[in-house]
Amino acid sequence: MATMIEALPELPISAPEKTPSWYAVHTRTRHEKLVARRFQENGLETFLPLVQEVHRWSDRKKVVQLPLFSCYVFAKIFPTNIERVRLLRVDGVLSLVGKRGEGTSIPDDQIESIKVLSSGQTAWTPYPFLKVGQRVRIRSGALNGMEGILVSSKGDNTLVVSIEAIQRSLAVRLEGYELEAA
Repeated sequence: MATMIEALPELPISAPEKTPSWYAVHTRTRHEKLVARRFQENGLETFLPLVQEVHRWSDRKKVVQLPLFSCYVFAKIFPTNIERVRLLRVDGVLSLVGKRGEGTSIPDDQIESIKVLSSGQTAWTPYPFLKVGQRVRIRSGALNGMEGILVSSKGDNTLVVSIEAIQRSLAVRLEGYELEAA
């Protein structure tokens, strides 16, 4: 662990940040609740979205709360080396998520959206993360099984199917189709 802390790059000296930002912290498997509790004990603002699942054994059923994002906890800190080291020294923490160990801040509105959705007021389902430019496969409807590249134009998602040999493509709007990474 000492090598991870020593490997943190020095940030340029500039005016200190006035507001803290959210960061994702990568934890050891099944250590999310422990890490979140230790962050809170250390006075850090933390967020660990949980979901309820019914687990069945041969003799009983039990409702358990599991992390929505396995191996991740969110913490709100000032982006300084001292604060990063404070996070990294907590038992169960592997690293900050982001470039070169310094972490990448997460916009407040994204965390607020997860808080609202995970509060249980609205029905939602997990969905695979798909990026524009990624190869995807349609998993429903008349185009089930078709693969192509996901593109977006003016808010509309489109699947582009290409024939590379003749350098030609066709595009179809994806409204109403279920997608997965190919």
